[in-house]
Amino acid sequence: MSTRWTVTLDCAQPARLAEFWALALGYVPKPPPAGFGSWEEWFAHHGVPEEEWDDGAYLSDPDGVGPTLSFLKVPEPKVAKNRVHLDVQAGGGRETPWEVRWPRVTEAVACLTAAGATVVREHDMDGRPDHVEMADPEGNEFCVV
Repeated sequence: MSTRWTVTLDCAQPARLAEFWALALGYVPKPPPAGFGSWEEWFAHHGVPEEEWDDGAYLSDPDGVGPTLSFLKVPEPKVAKNRVHLDVQAGGGRETPWEVRWPRVTEAVACLTAAGATVVREHDMDGRPDHVEMADPEGNEFCVV
């Protein structure tokens, strides 16, 4: 039996970063827990001060397969390279022929750049482009493969 898990990103603007990652991954806002009509209702029930209600954002895989994502507001800025990063497999993975995969990768890079990401660098393998290292709007590194 596996254990359910969540990827959590510390950030300055949870709602903005969640919006970016929803686009990048095809995720949707996570619905409030069962028995609650909204996250605000859940926060109030659990005594979360109203001034903290915007301190987090939550996404889920609409197919219920992938992990949930949490975005939590922290006071300090990002200062070093991530030790863990996501690989966005927009091209279909390396088992997809390069001629099919690479145009998908470049299309995803253009879309994510328009949404606020930046290209860090393009990586080659066997003499041709393989994947693109990027940073999300708050500087968290990820790759588009």
